Amino acid sequence: MLTDLAADPATREGRRDSPPPSKPAEVARIDFGERVWRLRLGAHGPSFMVRARPALTGAVAVLLIGALAVAGMSMGSFVLTPSEVLQTLLGQGTAKSDLVVISWRLPRVLMAVVIGGALGISGAIFQSLTRNPLGSPDIIGFNAGAYTGALVSMLLLGGGFVSTTVGAFAGGLATAAVVYLLAFKRGIQGFRLIIVGIGISAMLGSINTWLIIKADLHLAMMAAIWGSGTLNTAGWERAVPLLVIAVLMVPALMLLSRPLQALEMGDDAAAAQGISTEPAKLWLLVVGVCLTAICTAAAGPIAFVALAAPQIARRMTGSGRVSMLSAGVFGALLLLASDLIAQHALAPIQMPVGVVTVSLGGMYLVWLLFREATRS
Repeated sequence: MLTDLAADPATREGRRDSPPPSKPAEVARIDFGERVWRLRLGAHGPSFMVRARPALTGAVAVLLIGALAVAGMSMGSFVLTPSEVLQTLLGQGTAKSDLVVISWRLPRVLMAVVIGGALGISGAIFQSLTRNPLGSPDIIGFNAGAYTGALVSMLLLGGGFVSTTVGAFAGGLATAAVVYLLAFKRGIQGFRLIIVGIGISAMLGSINTWLIIKADLHLAMMAAIWGSGTLNTAGWERAVPLLVIAVLMVPALMLLSRPLQALEMGDDAAAAQGISTEPAKLWLLVVGVCLTAICTAAAGPIAFVALAAPQIARRMTGSGRVSMLSAGVFGALLLLASDLIAQHALAPIQMPVGVVTVSLGGMYLVWLLFREATRS
């Protein structure tokens, strides 16, 4: 028989041998994930899901890129207001503003955005493949390999921009092939790839130094400045080929985005989804090296953008994985901001942008190593 506690005399009299009335059980709130938006194209069109925090963070980053781009085209020895810059970009400027904005400053801004985005995507590819935040092309040695190929073309063969670009591609791909073969043992393991890449990078650094020492003084000075990573020589003759190659790389990145997401969960999980792991890794490696090579050919080996941008994007978006799109956006933002600092921090002297990225990236690398050591 069920007993009504309110009618129980022991409960009414509050005797010590009666148990205290129990509190209602508290139901724990379970958060099954972040906020997701469902967007539909048209009244009866297809719908797709968009995660709120990455979308908002990416939108803010794009707005910041736009603001920094306008600021970069406004500042300088000939100062323009933001409204004058926008009018010039819309074809309503004066002859002087057209010369300053369109001919001089716009190519530099576009190169900073494209190179930063390409380096961020390249870093996301290699960090996903190695599943290690230290797995970036400047740590693994692909930057150094592309720089070696460009130096050989520039100092030994006397080539121009086109041959330097070809040399950077050849050097980067050759370095990738050597690292891949030395690190391959029943497949590619991330830690082994990083260790082999660091060794190859140290060897190529010695070769690059020897090439600069043995070169003609004028060429050696140009190669040394360019080797720091600089956008001071930016112009349409460099920006147009860079933009064309970057656009041609977009379909390959779209095709490889799904295999990259699967490989982040491990080779077994990727194979269970029907992904051929080793061919997918090889193609991702080639695309990542090509992105690094075109950046090195256009502006020299700019360090630490590929290392820092994917991790900054991952923390800002609150995602557990490294997204190529978000890494590219934050890479563009990082390099554009660094270039503004390089141009105007010691004005009228313009520093190579690589000096700024090394300073910022060095602090980030020290923090990252300390964090990894603490976790270990």
